[in-house]
Parts: sequence; C-alpha cells; structure tokens
Amino acid sequence: MSSAAMPLSPLRWIAVWRRNFLVWRKMAFTSVLGNLADPLIYMFGLGYGLGSLVSQVEGMPYIVFIASGSICASTMNGATFEALYSAFSRMQVQRTWDAILNAPLALEDVLLGEWIWAASKAVLSGLAIIAVMGILGFLHSPLILWVVPLLFLVGLCFAAMGLIVTALAPSFDFFMYYFTLLITPMTLLSGVFFPLQQLPAPVQAIAQALPLTHAVALVRPLSLGQVPEQIALHLVVLAVTALAAFALALKLARRRLLF
Repeated sequence: MSSAAMPLSPLRWIAVWRRNFLVWRKMAFTSVLGNLADPLIYMFGLGYGLGSLVSQVEGMPYIVFIASGSICASTMNGATFEALYSAFSRMQVQRTWDAILNAPLALEDVLLGEWIWAASKAVLSGLAIIAVMGILGFLHSPLILWVVPLLFLVGLCFAAMGLIVTALAPSFDFFMYYFTLLITPMTLLSGVFFPLQQLPAPVQAIAQALPLTHAVALVRPLSLGQVPEQIALHLVVLAVTALAAFALALKLARRRLLF
C-alpha cells in the first residue's frame, strides 16, 4: 500500500518497534553483555592503566574522566551497530522490511520504528556504564538522572546517521568505511579519552562540529553533579543532527526500496 493511499496514523511505527523488541528479548542478556564488554575494556584498561601515570584530568581521577565519556561512546556504538548491522540484516538479508511493507504500514513507519528502536536499545548501553560507575562509587548527585533522556537523544542522533549508511550500503563490508572514517575518529576527537584542549586549534574546531562532542559536554558534567554550560547549544546540535539525518535516511531508503 502506498503512503499516499494509507490513512494517517502517527503510531504505526510502534508495531515495528515492538517486533524488534520481542526478537531482541530472546537474547537480551548476551546482547547487553556484548555491548558492555568493549567500553568496559577501554574504561578499566585505560582508566587504571594509563590513569596510574596521570594523577588527575580536569580536577578528577582519570578513571572517572574516561568513565563519564564512555557513557556517550557506548550509547553511540549501541545505536550505530543496531542501525547498521541489525537494520541492514532486516532490510537486505532477512527481507523483514519487505514483509512488513505488505502489511498496512508505509516505509516511513518501518524506518521510524527502526530509528526509535535503535535509540531505545542504545540507552541500555549507556545505562550499563552508569551502573558500573555507581558500583565503583563514582556517582554522587541526582543530576545523573537527567542523563537518561539525554542518552535517548544521543541514540536518536547516531541511529539516524547509521540509517543513512544502511540505506546506501551494498553489503556489510561497506560499514567498515563508516567506522574507519567517522566513528573511530569521532571517538578519539570528542573528549572521551582526553580533554579537547590537548588538541591543536584547527582540530579543536573540527571536534566542535562533531555530535559526540556535544553529547560528552552534556553528560560528563551531569554525571559529576555539575550543570553543563551552553546546554541549549548542545541540545540543538544533537536534535538538528538527528532530525536532518533521519530525513535524509528516509529519502535514501525510499529511493532504494520503492523506486
């Protein structure tokens, strides 16, 4: 059924979200464990290993600095992997999207459900790091509760970016270009592992344009019990990036699947 012929309903995407959730629920433990392993390796390996050589960074132990940044990096990775590998499998390999489109749902509903599902799942990745920080005694303020809705916004941002790549990808191998050219450099340049002030001025300017930089600028102070600076700017950058990327992903997916 074409989008034009279908009666408007803003909630049809929930069926797609629920379908993905029910499938994920069967392997939830291994999924969460897999998403948690990578950031924890970095957090403990660098936090305690490199941290033994660095007394403090920005007035805090290095393990705390890297842990607060890992909240955002873990959320970014969770959203990215879901929007790339899982969504591509449903679109290209399993042909789940084709099956759904035979129901009274439009491509917009499918992509919206995938987008919100990837962001929802990414929140769990960030919450897992927060839980570890709490166990280690790094959290001392109720301001950490504001991080939860922020993680969803961060997830929306990177899930939408990932869906653009999925709509363009001819195969799974294509995703390595995205990780090598964008995700890995962004992780290194956005203040997750070291302060942006350590970078040369031109690189700092580039880093300020990266969405992960704005995510870290919001989440790190809140996780330390501080109110972030320039809150509106950071929120606008993340929200605009999410909406613009989703609009482009929808356009590319429509061209790939419907024409």
